[in-house]
Amino acid sequence: MSFFYYVLATLLYLLALPLLVYLRFKTKYRKSIPARFFMKHNAPFSKENGIWFHACSFGEVRSLRPLIEKVSNPLDVRISVITQTGFEEAQTYTDAQVRYLPYEIFLPFWMKRQKTLIVMEAELWPMLFCIAKVKGMKTVLLNARISDHSYASYQRFAWVYRWIFGYVDIILAQSNRDAERLRFLGAKEVYVAGNIKTFQDYTPTKQYFKKAQKRVVILASTHEGEEELILSHIKLQPNDQLIVVPRHPERFERVNIFLNTFALNEGKCYARFSLDMSMVQDIILCDTMGELVNLYAIADVVILGGSFKDGIGGHNPLEPAYFGVKLISGEFIFNQKVLFESVENAFTCKEEDLENIFDRIDNYPSSAIAHRGDIAPLLDKILGNENGKSV
Repeated sequence: MSFFYYVLATLLYLLALPLLVYLRFKTKYRKSIPARFFMKHNAPFSKENGIWFHACSFGEVRSLRPLIEKVSNPLDVRISVITQTGFEEAQTYTDAQVRYLPYEIFLPFWMKRQKTLIVMEAELWPMLFCIAKVKGMKTVLLNARISDHSYASYQRFAWVYRWIFGYVDIILAQSNRDAERLRFLGAKEVYVAGNIKTFQDYTPTKQYFKKAQKRVVILASTHEGEEELILSHIKLQPNDQLIVVPRHPERFERVNIFLNTFALNEGKCYARFSLDMSMVQDIILCDTMGELVNLYAIADVVILGGSFKDGIGGHNPLEPAYFGVKLISGEFIFNQKVLFESVENAFTCKEEDLENIFDRIDNYPSSAIAHRGDIAPLLDKILGNENGKSV
């Protein structure tokens, strides 16, 4: 099976080469594609026998912090990622070796043996797990989940997942339902550990001050079309300061054009955060990365994006709830159900009900994290004594 998969992956790579060459010139992929698909400046980890964490993006890398900080020797930490924002966040871990994960066909020649491979959520790259076992690594799938939205697809390809899970030693699922679905798909040793994002403390890296008598309203992690949708359904008050934080940097320019026009029509002052960090304008586009937690710290109301159009599945409500904001989300939160169950007073609504919820939000209770995870059992399962001392 592994041989046939490798041949197929090679054929797909050859067919995709023209597209990869084209995409590498786009800002979003300018570093990740050359590193992952052409091995540019992407040497193997320089040392063996470390603890290797693999995650996809910025949020996943950040959520690993409670675990990475428990590794007794920071020099033992290895981190691989998929996205450029994930790479930049991984570099904030002092002394850790950080790499882009190469495409599948390069892994047999690129990977060095580590003690343990810990992979986040849905990063089920077959060759990653296969080669890891061939080289004698312990393999762990962390924070595993299968949403209602995607379960049918998993079932259709159950034979593929049974093959992949044959190379995974331990799976830590987010919920009992996830565990049942994973066992059906062939997972062997499955434990329910909750979502590791509930272990985190969300500490601002900068301190901002809001204007006196202003209510700060944040549109957070918005996706294509959500800024227009949300702002067409809510009525901002004269004392509202609006901060819009798009999910993806490549959308900053499009959102800037929209917000500039919106501000003119509303008679509001507008600024891009990257050009004016004074926090005095009525409407602000946050067009820099890594600021969301800092902005949550001064927010009064947060409308969480990725949830008003079907297909995305919502975003992490724990970050805003940690700061006790009034929290509103759309109805499409199928990827974040476990996290929403850990939050009190998060109000989810359909698009047509958003105006009604927003108009009354000051009368509703503030959000709060109700259930915090216990990291100790998780550490015992995935690290044990492998990092040099008991954890």
